[in-house]
Amino acid sequence: MRRDLLLARVGRRYGIRGPWVLRGIDLTITPGTLTRVEGANGTGKSTLLRLLAGLDAPTEGRITGRPRTAYVPERFPSALPFTAAGYLTHLGTVHGLSRRTAARAAAEWLDRFGAAAHAGTPMAQLSKGSSQKVAVAQALLAEPELLVLDEAWTGLDVAARAELERAVAERTAAGCAVVFVDHDPRRLAGAPDATYAVVEGGLDRRTGAEDPPGGPHTVVTVQGPPGGQLPPDVTRTVGSAAETAPGTHRLTVPASHSDVLLRALLTARPPWHVVSLHPGDTPPATPPDIPADTEGRP
Repeated sequence: MRRDLLLARVGRRYGIRGPWVLRGIDLTITPGTLTRVEGANGTGKSTLLRLLAGLDAPTEGRITGRPRTAYVPERFPSALPFTAAGYLTHLGTVHGLSRRTAARAAAEWLDRFGAAAHAGTPMAQLSKGSSQKVAVAQALLAEPELLVLDEAWTGLDVAARAELERAVAERTAAGCAVVFVDHDPRRLAGAPDATYAVVEGGLDRRTGAEDPPGGPHTVVTVQGPPGGQLPPDVTRTVGSAAETAPGTHRLTVPASHSDVLLRALLTARPPWHVVSLHPGDTPPATPPDIPADTEGRP
């Protein structure tokens, strides 16, 4: 994503005389940022996400700077005449990938979400959880510049939910903007760059004092050359950083972003040495393993 996506005085209603679902919306989505949208049921959150994704057009106002966008809807139409892998490969070619590249990406994402065993299963025969894994995979396989997630974690098992959080961190680190709605206030807690609430058809930005608790985070102590600057990919990922001694830094990052942070540190040139890693303010320890997917059916 190379430029901002801008919504200027955007409104949406259905029918010439229908009530306004949204009106007067001004919003800027910047590359590499994570934005959370909140609001009670029926306030227009999904309408806003559909406008961002380009699946709906504003009744009034303008939307400019549209990037390559992928969208995970709240309800995914799973009764499609494809196998899971066939559907993802088809979608990849629609997004401009070669068939070979699309098939490889489909296999990789199915594996990451624990659904590789169901690659050849017809979509109509998948369980709700496996169908949701395909819904999320189709949005990620072509590396979009804007990722829009409407309750995308709903129906996923514990391991797949954690994998989606890692994928979100990877996409924002790569410069993709991510906008999401989720009913769980702890989802990606501490990670969003901005949180908005849809209220009476308008959009209010939440202040820091109103934000929910920061959620789980990871503290990483790293060592680099004395006087060396933290790599740019690291500074974009961390929530806070403090130099505790020459060349030694204490980094705090949302737990969902810890894998991305470690990758950025270890692939930097020269690489940085990870001295310790532990959750929150507890003593250094190995983070707990995430339970494997235990779904019994496809």
